[in-house]
Amino acid sequence: MQDFKSFSSRLNNLKPDVFENLALELFHFQAQANSIYKKYLEARNINTQSVKSLDQIPFLPIRFFKDHDVISAPNATMKGYFSSSGTTGMITSKHYFWSESWYQQHAQQIFEAKYGELKGFHVLALLPAYLERKGSSLVSMADHFIRESKSEHSGFYLYNQDELLKKMELLANDGRKVLLLGVTFALLDLAESGKKFAAPSNLIVMETGGMKGRRKEMIREEVHDILKPFFGVDAIHSEYGMTELMSQAYSKGHGKYTLPNSMRVMLRDVNDPLSLSQRSQGGINVIDLANFHSCAFVETQDLGKYDENGMLEVLGRFDNSEIRGCNLLVQ
Repeated sequence: MQDFKSFSSRLNNLKPDVFENLALELFHFQAQANSIYKKYLEARNINTQSVKSLDQIPFLPIRFFKDHDVISAPNATMKGYFSSSGTTGMITSKHYFWSESWYQQHAQQIFEAKYGELKGFHVLALLPAYLERKGSSLVSMADHFIRESKSEHSGFYLYNQDELLKKMELLANDGRKVLLLGVTFALLDLAESGKKFAAPSNLIVMETGGMKGRRKEMIREEVHDILKPFFGVDAIHSEYGMTELMSQAYSKGHGKYTLPNSMRVMLRDVNDPLSLSQRSQGGINVIDLANFHSCAFVETQDLGKYDENGMLEVLGRFDNSEIRGCNLLVQ
């Protein structure tokens, strides 16, 4: 299993019907190879050999990424780490990676499966705060998307609103789609700036979440109702990802997400985190098979539910959890 290239190849060609078998294989490997996860399982008196199905797998609380190196291989095999955003004095998470280029290619595969080839886009990344620090997985992904779009117009933006608006106007009648990937507070700042511009008809506005302490938290519908008329779009798209994961989920509107083949969400009971929820709503536990080098089974501090069509909605965060840079908004 420590042959990461071999496992990543299996993951690239993953079919939904083999997800459970691969997840169980990964669990039994990480239960021994990941010293932090192993100690956690021992503390809970888990007999790992008795784990035969996904609903029996224990999930590692996400806070462990703040205080420990959560890896399933010798430290020397890791090439770096992504770090979470946080306000002053907050302990940030570290997620080590064995290959940043593989992470970028994996993110590209997920995006293109949902939206089509990147070369069909101009990618405009409005990511202040993230660009102003090192180690952001979101910036790494956006940088790769910009390069893979092969567009001279793709690029990053900080607080230069006028330049961004002029660029979008320039691309208004272009044959490619325009992807505006933005942190929520920056998109709101732009929408409330009072500036006028001719929005491209082929514009996709995608928020990544995050107020970064710049603005008060708002419900998702309120945010989207501000953004839609300014950008002239019918829906605001969203990306659900976090430092501790290698995969992303996307919503094409209304906060309803479809999951990539490498990812599955199981909901836990809000009053008993060690048990799965018997309702359609609960705490979000993520199985991310792309975390084969770290821990694939992560207990997040997000709340979610499945709708009648099996689509995931992220409802917000537990009240006692830290506010994270990429957190989604409470409904």
